[in-house]
Amino acid sequence: MTLDPFGARLRAALDARGPLCVGIDPHPGLLAAWGLPDSGSGLERFALTVVDALADRVAVLKPQSAFFERHGSRGIAALERVLALGRAAGTLMLLDAKRGDIGSTVSAYADAYLDPASALFADAVTASPYLGYESLRPLLDAAARHGAGVFVLAYTSNPDGAALQRAVTAAGGQVGAEILTAIARDNQGAEPLGSVGAVVGATVDRVAFDLVAVNGPLLAPGVGTQGGTVGGLRTLFGDALPNVVPTVSREVLGHGPDPDALRAAVDRLAGELAGLVD
Repeated sequence: MTLDPFGARLRAALDARGPLCVGIDPHPGLLAAWGLPDSGSGLERFALTVVDALADRVAVLKPQSAFFERHGSRGIAALERVLALGRAAGTLMLLDAKRGDIGSTVSAYADAYLDPASALFADAVTASPYLGYESLRPLLDAAARHGAGVFVLAYTSNPDGAALQRAVTAAGGQVGAEILTAIARDNQGAEPLGSVGAVVGATVDRVAFDLVAVNGPLLAPGVGTQGGTVGGLRTLFGDALPNVVPTVSREVLGHGPDPDALRAAVDRLAGELAGLVD
């Protein structure tokens, strides 16, 4: 199977459906709120309900791998099904796994998540660069080879992240900014959008880098419950707004299990985001 580059596929999806990414996070509290058991069958019903309700109207769905892994083989089987059905329904599937390691281990992650021959294949995966950005090279190379994407953590929405991401390196720049510099280098010359994305939280007040220069998608978690706002996105991202992918979870999933209510929540958020890029 040969896919167009992820950046091009994402650009087309954002232009057609708007920028919203919805997380699929079947944590115990949400399962209980939906009247579902905290089990493999419960999480599968939860996740497939989200896919059925939203895969035809949002650009990206983002299952959080950990909530599936906690249910062992049944959970992984459910994740395989969710990834495949979401892609078949026409949405891009971003697996939120935040993997990061070195050498053959990163190559194994690439085989698991970014090879179309794998049952866990996703259009893109999140990755942690904190063993060194170049430690992710096998993942980045596999993504380029298979038309997939990688979203690399740079400035995250969790408050404790700043202690590391804003630390100053020996070269005098912030750690987060050096990660963004490396992403921009990998995306240089890509059109219409590079396939290496950066995670820049919607709750971040500023970054020490020109985000337009990233030339790739900017995944922005933290809108809603964590305090990020549409106005804040405009302030933080500025001219890079066309490449921003705001991601929400509880703001949508809390309206389940009724599919119509899930769709209405997405439509409301999409309406708020519609005027973001004017």
